[in-house]
Amino acid sequence: MDFLNSSEVDVAYYVLSQKGETMYYKDLVMEVIDKTHKPVQSLSGAIAEVYTLINVDSRFQHAGKSMWGLTEWNPPEVKRTHTTSTTTTKTTGTKTKTTSRRREKLLEGIQEEE
Repeated sequence: MDFLNSSEVDVAYYVLSQKGETMYYKDLVMEVIDKTHKPVQSLSGAIAEVYTLINVDSRFQHAGKSMWGLTEWNPPEVKRTHTTSTTTTKTTGTKTKTTSRRREKLLEGIQEEE
């Protein structure tokens, strides 16, 4: 890989893919700074800049305790949503939404008040 002409995030991706396991963010950032040989006026500023780039790039995933890895190493999270099931009524043959138990109780309460 041509480190001198590559972006910091591409170098970080390369480093993690070669290592094959998560890395402490500061070790990763220092390795990126070292490989790119870019002039650094402020080490803390350079660390913050590279860390920010990694943080906003979707190829990287925070693994907890300041450790970073690649998103491709973990399966995507499945978002769970509340689904409403449908049933077919015997009399009309049409589909209706199944109401929740809570809603049924609320409706019963309203009917009793009338």
